[in-house]
Amino acid sequence: MSDKTLKPNWKLVKFGDVVHQIKDRVADIENCGLTEYTRGEHFESGNLHFIGRSKIGDGQHGSAFHMRFKPRDVLYVSRNPQLRKVAVADYEGICANTSYVYRADRENLIQELLPFIMQTEEFVDYTIQHKRGSTNFYLNPSDIEPYEFFLPPLDEQRRIASLLWAADNVISRHQDLLEKVSLLKKSAIYNSTRRSQITEKLKKTGFGELPETWTAEPLGTLLEAVQYGLSMPLHEKGEYPVFRMMNIIDGKMVANDMKYIDLSESEFRNYKANKGDILFNRTNSADLVGKLGIFDLVGDYVFASYLIRLVAKKDLVLPEYLNYYLNSEEGQRRISAFATAGVSQTNINASNLQRVLVPVPPLAEQSQIISQLKQVDDSKQAIIEHIENSQEQKKQLIAEFLGK
Repeated sequence: MSDKTLKPNWKLVKFGDVVHQIKDRVADIENCGLTEYTRGEHFESGNLHFIGRSKIGDGQHGSAFHMRFKPRDVLYVSRNPQLRKVAVADYEGICANTSYVYRADRENLIQELLPFIMQTEEFVDYTIQHKRGSTNFYLNPSDIEPYEFFLPPLDEQRRIASLLWAADNVISRHQDLLEKVSLLKKSAIYNSTRRSQITEKLKKTGFGELPETWTAEPLGTLLEAVQYGLSMPLHEKGEYPVFRMMNIIDGKMVANDMKYIDLSESEFRNYKANKGDILFNRTNSADLVGKLGIFDLVGDYVFASYLIRLVAKKDLVLPEYLNYYLNSEEGQRRISAFATAGVSQTNINASNLQRVLVPVPPLAEQSQIISQLKQVDDSKQAIIEHIENSQEQKKQLIAEFLGK
């Protein structure tokens, strides 16, 4: 830190001199009077707010969960520091001993500024440089305490913290809006069906009551092709990018973190993803198996063996409608009914998948539903872009106020 220029009235301090690790150990978590706890998955990289909480006694917490935290405490996940998991507690609960509980000393550092100090690039770089382990990286408290940073006077701290929390609140409001829009999308197919029931006569089907102009069909009758992906070793480089299960995001195929493969011309033609193809994740954890996404990208892509290609009969069902329905809450419930648990993975084979019942409106109504849902998707994307821009602005503010 000696290469930095000290600002007027600022002072160089060590993390351990102005921040205290709180070691409030609970002897008996089941009888401590608290009802909730936080796990590692309740932290999100770069997000200062918990994204969930769990109930004590749910059977998910082990002996490591015995540290009490209180509202406004800053929790830091010490495993894999490159993940940048820091959050400000909004309730009193329990965390694992690998999540360090921190409070500012108040005499030199205000609590409101502490989480932003731990979001600076300098702090993250320091923790990554001082991590321990070869595969499962971690930090001891003593590894963090020597970290040095410039600390402004208390009045300046309050001003900076106020501005940074204002920026964070903008992000939080849009994240709440994004969650509401996502829920709207999940229920949109169901609501479209019910709106039709208001004006149309109903008929009994294996699906339940549907408008007279609708049918309920097994998925297999709506498909002209069902195909498992290629089962060959994948590489970091190669001629063709390969879709895997992690490339399914929010009902779409996304070209992130791609692997590659070299294929003959005939192999490529056999496994080439075509516009409107739906790729189905047939093997994964119980909460991820059954996810699917539609292909709508430009370029030559193929797909791996854990995915099944579904090709819609377009004279019966539009691929976009089918993809929306199968990704809806109702569609996912019907798919999960055919899931079978394996030793470490849950599976859905192609034969069972084709038994899933699908409500099929006339093509004109399918087009209307697609149009409505596309508006929801467009709104969702606009919110995501606004969040990303706000996060970048917040990052720049942190660097301006607290960085080098």
